[in-house]
Amino acid sequence: MLPGLFWLFFFAGDEGAALKMEMICFLFLSLVPAYSRGQGVYAPAQAQIIHAGQACVVKEDNISERVYTIREGDTLVLQCLVTGHPRPQVRWTKTAGSASDKFQETSVLNETLRIEKIQRLQGGRYYCKAENGVGVPAIKSIRVDVQYLDEPVLTVHQTISDVRGSFYQEKTVFLRCTVNSNPPARFIWKRGAETLSHSQDNGVDIYEPLYTQGETKVLKLKNLRPQDYASYTCQVSVRNVCSIPDKSITFQLTNTTAPPALKLSVNETLVVNPGDNITMQCSLTGGDPQPEVVWSHSPGPMPPNSLVQGGNLTIWRIRVEDSGYYNCTAINNVGNPAKKTVNLLVRSMKNATFQITPDVIKESETIQLGQDLKLSCHVDAVPQEKVVYSWYKNGKPARFSDRLLITRNDPELPPVTCSLEIIDLRFSDYGTYLCVATFQGAPIPDLSVEVNISSETVPPTISVPKGQSTITVREGSRAELQCEVRGKPKPPIIWSRVDKETPMPSGTMTTETYDGKLRLESVSREMSGTYKCQTARYNGFNIRPREALVQLNVQFPPVVEPAFQDVRQGVGRSVTLRCTMLKGSPMKVATSVWRFNGTLLPQPPAEQQDYSELKVDSVSRETSGNYECSISNDVGVSACLFQVSAKAYSPEFYYDTPNPTLSQKQSKNYSYILQWTQKEPDAVDPILKYRLEVRQLAQRSTIQTFIPVQKMEKGLLLEHILPNLKVPQSYEVRLTPITSFGAGDMAARIIRYMEPISYPNPTDNTCRFEDEKICGFVQDKMDNFDWMRQNALTQNPKRTVNTGPPTDISGTPEGYYMFIEASRPRVTGDKARLISPLYNITAKYYCVSFYYHMYGKHIGSLNLLVRVRNKRAIDTQVWSLSGNRGNMWQQAHVPINPPGPFQIIFEGVRGTSYEGDIAIDDVTLKKGDCPRKPIGPNKAVALPGNGVPALHSPCLCGPLTFFLYVLLR
Repeated sequence: MLPGLFWLFFFAGDEGAALKMEMICFLFLSLVPAYSRGQGVYAPAQAQIIHAGQACVVKEDNISERVYTIREGDTLVLQCLVTGHPRPQVRWTKTAGSASDKFQETSVLNETLRIEKIQRLQGGRYYCKAENGVGVPAIKSIRVDVQYLDEPVLTVHQTISDVRGSFYQEKTVFLRCTVNSNPPARFIWKRGAETLSHSQDNGVDIYEPLYTQGETKVLKLKNLRPQDYASYTCQVSVRNVCSIPDKSITFQLTNTTAPPALKLSVNETLVVNPGDNITMQCSLTGGDPQPEVVWSHSPGPMPPNSLVQGGNLTIWRIRVEDSGYYNCTAINNVGNPAKKTVNLLVRSMKNATFQITPDVIKESETIQLGQDLKLSCHVDAVPQEKVVYSWYKNGKPARFSDRLLITRNDPELPPVTCSLEIIDLRFSDYGTYLCVATFQGAPIPDLSVEVNISSETVPPTISVPKGQSTITVREGSRAELQCEVRGKPKPPIIWSRVDKETPMPSGTMTTETYDGKLRLESVSREMSGTYKCQTARYNGFNIRPREALVQLNVQFPPVVEPAFQDVRQGVGRSVTLRCTMLKGSPMKVATSVWRFNGTLLPQPPAEQQDYSELKVDSVSRETSGNYECSISNDVGVSACLFQVSAKAYSPEFYYDTPNPTLSQKQSKNYSYILQWTQKEPDAVDPILKYRLEVRQLAQRSTIQTFIPVQKMEKGLLLEHILPNLKVPQSYEVRLTPITSFGAGDMAARIIRYMEPISYPNPTDNTCRFEDEKICGFVQDKMDNFDWMRQNALTQNPKRTVNTGPPTDISGTPEGYYMFIEASRPRVTGDKARLISPLYNITAKYYCVSFYYHMYGKHIGSLNLLVRVRNKRAIDTQVWSLSGNRGNMWQQAHVPINPPGPFQIIFEGVRGTSYEGDIAIDDVTLKKGDCPRKPIGPNKAVALPGNGVPALHSPCLCGPLTFFLYVLLR
């Protein structure tokens, strides 16, 4: 039977025996889940999210929903507390976004997530994922609700049917107030200093439009009256949530109030020549209050060569890229904004192309006498419809007749294409045709394209030169793919990829070349594949494209695994090293070379095609070191690196030790229980001892001791007590396993002195306020003043006599306690509140124990409250004491049974005058009932370090037995 299991037999006649037995089974299974599988204290990760930073409130909507409310611009701090062995790794992620304020990152690898100046878009659900390779990962989440209140916007409208002449001499006016906020804002409308409502004024109607989700409130002034001409204020409030102040906006309604009106000095479509200087004037013709005029450009921003002065927009030396829509907008929040748009076109012509289309009716692809023929000419121009095309034959203007026709806007061709159609082609029609595109009356150079029609004008053919259908090159070099085109005229060649839906190296889906060659610089393995070349249907025959295929093979060095492998083996044992080729072109091992610590090793020729092996017959000091395998495939070389050793792996520190810090105020020293397991102890020779090095931070000297080991197995928890550590100093601890081979891998950690902190699952921890973090307690922001932390060395020498404690409960001048100062400026009834962290409910009953000091003739009251978190926080007073209780520390035990997650609150109330200081110390929260009779003060017990580690099996003994004992009391 496991040690400590005898506790089970104490409850045969106990009234809650069944419940307690069930809790024991749960605790046993959860605390030692892997023991039956031979894993010792190895345990899967568990996680819990706690908050810090500048949260307004953390509320529990239900058991699974935690909401963290924070003001926009404040600092978000979430901490993922983890347990499990080995120490779990933590990753933060966020739903539909990043977990950090750097949105390009997808996750944060840290136990603490910190976001400075959080923005509203960073609200959402944050997930903490903890995993350590044992069992399934632990995932916890919390919803972050970012609170904000923007400046409100007030606009004024009236019903359209009322518009006649002046804007506000009609019947009904609507004042619309809109604001972005979280939570939804509350709206208050005022006329002057008077708050408006339905009941006070029949001429006023206040309502929320449909589908506005609480973001808009409308004030409707019905049948406008003389008294309605006044100053109106829209005040918005989020009820001081997160201390966000109210905001407001005011509008003066008069009988001259009118929406903006505009007129332009230019036409809505303006065509200009490149290089011109232009000015567009946008003039106000109405509007009260004075509208604001703004110019904008789409697409893109305003050009750099532009200047806006009032309503005038000037663009100097205009360029083609300055074309677009220019918008002049006037806004005064009355009615709809007035807007005028100018479509600015800068004349340009480029890309003159031609097409030869054989007789379409006869589905011909060649030029033949007696059949129809169409020559087409096109340029890309702005404005396209203003281009004038002229046709010349053999240098002279073409003579049009029944057989020679000019057509435009052929539906089978690009828009605004000019075609010359030859009906019943004759020998006399052979010649050179010239198409000239012109912008008449504009200083834009003409563009022209020439087409030769003769018996030699034939459609194209395309082929791949002999030996060029497959191109093989090495990665990083230059490749040239070629297709030969024959025909007259020779059209451009369009290249694309066949076997991959990816763009060409240029970034576009196709690449155009005029000589049939596709040149690729610095090719990569991703460029391997089949490429298609095809004839274009412009600057040549307008017929079905001719196609050909070229295969590109990019050879690259091998990709091998492992890139690095740490190989551990006992002395005298053999080990086989294998370097495997995963990828490469060609995919075979040409040569393999093994080296040991840089020295070439003899190796027989490899018969394998994709790996190379080396056997080390006996691991020893002489054969331990670096082994490198270099694999070549005649293109390049890659290497596998093996570190072969008989060294022991590093220890794995155990971070879940209950109450590892053992302190004693009288001596100002503390001890620390250091626990660890050994990683893969059976991989090498048995571990004989550990070398322990302890160094106080900020000092160089190190104390070294050796810890002998009597027994070692995987998952076995080892323990050593570090005595005589100085409060509150921190220490670096280094632990190195030693075998017959020698020293193994070292592990290091920092030991920090901290008061026991009550985490969300309360345990039997005592808060003595020795640390500045005061165990996670915080000051209430809604009280009148704060509790103060001090000791006999830091207290004010001029403090009021005959009140307050001289020292803490330990009687030492270094010991700290919390107290309230009753002197000025405090007045009667002022309250100071100290609030604990939020505890999850894990038991039915709890006991709050603490020491209090209430000495002085003006003592007020000390109250203990319990705040239960449900849909809203509810504070309940569970203990209270008033008046002078003498110059001594006394202990109180208060039983509580909260129904849900809870906090405890110490409330100090100032008495009638200044001799009323109250202090508290040594606060303990533990599960179970309170003791039936008072017990003496807790005394710290120093555990000596004897140099031999205690060996703990994960049974109901040691920390687990103590934990169950506390629970069952």
